[in-house]
Amino acid sequence: DGFPWIALEYAEQGTLSQKLQSATLAPDAAAVLIETLARALEHAHSRQIVHRDLKPANVLFSSSGEPKIGDFGLAKVLYEREESSVDVTRTGEAVGTPRYMAPEQASGAVALIGPRTDVYTLGTLLYECLTGRPPFVSTSVVDTLRMITDTDPLPPRKLERSLPRDLETICLHCLEKSPERRYASAE
Repeated sequence: DGFPWIALEYAEQGTLSQKLQSATLAPDAAAVLIETLARALEHAHSRQIVHRDLKPANVLFSSSGEPKIGDFGLAKVLYEREESSVDVTRTGEAVGTPRYMAPEQASGAVALIGPRTDVYTLGTLLYECLTGRPPFVSTSVVDTLRMITDTDPLPPRKLERSLPRDLETICLHCLEKSPERRYASAE
């Protein structure tokens, strides 16, 4: 009847957030999940789209258990020239869910937001899958944002000693404060 609408696949197995309420993931399962999400993000990045709000609530599982990334409502469309990026937010305004933001988001450094911003968030998801909590949590949003920009995360093996060292290394590399020090792409 002339009204815009959208139809989406029903993700009947819920969200990663729901799964993490009952238990952490085994290291192998966490690695497979993050690899799948990284490939999905690389697909978006190859089309000049940065998600900017990846979090457990935005990872949905299909009836077959396949993870899907949802909620591209805060996505940023990049072009070859950063000045041409489509960004519906005001300059300097932090966008995203605080505990999953990359340092450049938390500080409002909009010009630094790009694929490596999503790589940081993959690190936060891996950290939470392995330890049961995000890397930075505080009682106030301001303190959480300050921790993200100024504090190194506690290594996951300090919380879960049995974690493989290589998986911890990957996680911490994703969580580097400077985008240039993170993996260059989600691939």
